[in-house]
Amino acid sequence: MRLQCEVEVVSRLLPTCGLRGRGRGTRALLSLGRPPGRARGGGNSGGVYLMVCTARDRVGARYKVQENIERFFTRFVEEGKATVRLREPAVDVCLSKANASNLKNFLSAVRLAHQGTDIGALPLSTLVPAKNSEVEKPKTKMIITSRRDYPLTKNFPYSLEHLQASYCKLARIDMRVLCLKKLRKLDLSHNHIKQLPATIGDLICLQELNLHDNHLESFSGALCNSTLQKSLQFLDLSQNKIKALPIQFCQLRELVNLKLDDNELIRLPFKIGQLGHLRFLSAARNKLPFLPSDFRKLCLENLDLFGNPFEQPNPLVPNIQLKIPLTLLECAARATINYRIPYGCHLLPSHLCEDLEVAKTCQCGNACLSSFIQITVTMNLHHVAHTVVLVDNMGGTEAPIICYFCSLDCYSQFLDRYLQSNG
Repeated sequence: MRLQCEVEVVSRLLPTCGLRGRGRGTRALLSLGRPPGRARGGGNSGGVYLMVCTARDRVGARYKVQENIERFFTRFVEEGKATVRLREPAVDVCLSKANASNLKNFLSAVRLAHQGTDIGALPLSTLVPAKNSEVEKPKTKMIITSRRDYPLTKNFPYSLEHLQASYCKLARIDMRVLCLKKLRKLDLSHNHIKQLPATIGDLICLQELNLHDNHLESFSGALCNSTLQKSLQFLDLSQNKIKALPIQFCQLRELVNLKLDDNELIRLPFKIGQLGHLRFLSAARNKLPFLPSDFRKLCLENLDLFGNPFEQPNPLVPNIQLKIPLTLLECAARATINYRIPYGCHLLPSHLCEDLEVAKTCQCGNACLSSFIQITVTMNLHHVAHTVVLVDNMGGTEAPIICYFCSLDCYSQFLDRYLQSNG
């Protein structure tokens, strides 16, 4: 019988010499069994040993079991921890980071061997040196920075939590990467990736995704609806060829740091204000003419919008899309949103649900769908960010932002305030 865990063997004689144990376990393989020469022999269980193998000692240290155990400490066995106190030598074998169920079974077998149970009733192993893979610490980090170092004939270790594969000329994401369920950080920067598979969303622990300097032209809406909604905190899409992000992008509500520099973006996500955890946003050197109205809802620590061709706002030249009288669809849509009436694809056609998701919000707080007045006004970016990188070489920190009005009355009230404030 075998058990993989961390082990520390502490001598009870050390404190008498003024010494103490290290307090840290070492990855080890515990075996309960008999030496190879006696594995097939008869006799009682007196030849049963507890063997501890580590990376430094793969041959292992053996401890006799029968009538040699002074006490079991199992108070924290549900946490994968236990201690076996031996009489000779006077040591405590401290176990930790074990599977709780496997640990219970192993301790039960050790207890039976200690009590002298017949060998035939015990789940014994042949005591042989451990393999490297059994005692080495699982690999959690792998960094690859050249094509020749990329593993083509063997799989990635399933224990990986951080994988970087940069400058490998990858044209697509390796499907073997999608099997790394413990992956928290994935860095595929400086490659030639053109498209992201929706199955990236199966990486349920993924917190950081770096796709800097690739050939991406879009970001899949399916990814935004995946488990990344609950895990993804850092996303770097800078230096690609992305022109727009999908409506669903703002479902990634755990995002803290978003990098969109050096793309071809003509607009930011319409509902960007839903990214309530976002603190760092950079979208420098894109093609943004203005910011969405939802941008006002952000609360950032750092914002960089340098090098975008922002238009000069002119509130006196509105884009009027009002339909008077309002259509029945417009009235129903406004009422649904204003009165917070529940809706979904089980109640409405999917295209109507999509329209409701992108409804505009008037300055008065009411909603409008396709009947509105649109203008752009100037906003000082310090209203949404503590630190603002200059928008242009002239030292400005202002940018145009869209405003919507649901009626002529709302627009007239805004116009009066605007003209008064500007003399």
